[in-house]
Formats: sequence, C-alpha cells, structure tokens
Amino acid sequence: MTTPTQHEHKSHAPDSIGCMVMTCSDTRTPETDTSGQLIQKLLKDQGYNVALYHVVKDEPAQILFRIAQGTANNAIQAIIINGGTGISRRDSTFEAVDAMLEKRLSGFGEIFRLLTYQEIGSSAIMSRATAGIVKGRILFSIPGSENAVRLAMQKLILPELGHLVGELAK
Repeated sequence: MTTPTQHEHKSHAPDSIGCMVMTCSDTRTPETDTSGQLIQKLLKDQGYNVALYHVVKDEPAQILFRIAQGTANNAIQAIIINGGTGISRRDSTFEAVDAMLEKRLSGFGEIFRLLTYQEIGSSAIMSRATAGIVKGRILFSIPGSENAVRLAMQKLILPELGHLVGELAK
C-alpha cells in the first residue's frame, strides 16, 4: 500500500533513466543471454534507456572494469547485473560488487530472498543478491535465472528505480 508521502516521493522521480545491463556468465553469449534480454525488455517497457549492455565472464577483473566503465558514463544512472550470485566456486560477482559498494541497500537482498523463499523454498538462502550505491549510481546484482530476474525486476527494481535515482540526485 502506497501512502501519500511515498506517492509524493515517487512523483519526483526522473522520467528518463540511463541503465547498464551486465550478465556475468562463463557460458552465455549475447545471443543466448535470455536473462539479460529480459532485463532490457522490462526496462524499455517502462520507458528507461539501456545505454550499455555487456556479457562478461564471471571474473572479478572483468566485472570491475565494466562497472567502472558504467560509473564513468554520465548517461548511466543505474547498473543491473545478473549472474554469479550463487555459491559455486566460479560465482564471484558478489565479491567484486560488494568491494565497490559505497553504501549498501541491505533490504534489497533481504526482501529478494524472502520473495524467493516464498516461490522456491529454502534454497533461497543460496542467493547473494545485493544492491547499493557506487559513484552516485544505483547498482543491483541479482541471480541469472529468468525467474529470479523477473521476480527482482517486477517486484523490487522497477517499482523503485525512479525513486532511487531521484534520491541519489538530491
């Protein structure tokens, strides 16, 4: 339920938001990256601009390089990363992202895991989804499955993205 104060805050959100979408995967290509394509479609359906898109290996140096590239671009206000948030040996996205966060939005990961738990049960504890601020940009890091992407985008990211970017501009 949205209160008048929440509605007022969201009414001041910017109309145009430039986004960078990045998929961290050792196996996906731009042609097979259905999760990255879904994120782009959902952003565009909301009227947001996807200014940059990358598929990178789940290698911290590559991830950090692309995040730095996004934060150096004045057209980017939001970075959405999918993939590499699990606990397997190759999953290193969380460590790379977490090291860069200047402020953490702990509630994002907590609520994402709660919503995931409601859908799939106790294996939700393996998700290391996170969000925060890097050099004045909002950054979300979510799992790479299409179901996780849809959940995160529809329930959390899209409803708040404009509001978050507006708050960062203050």
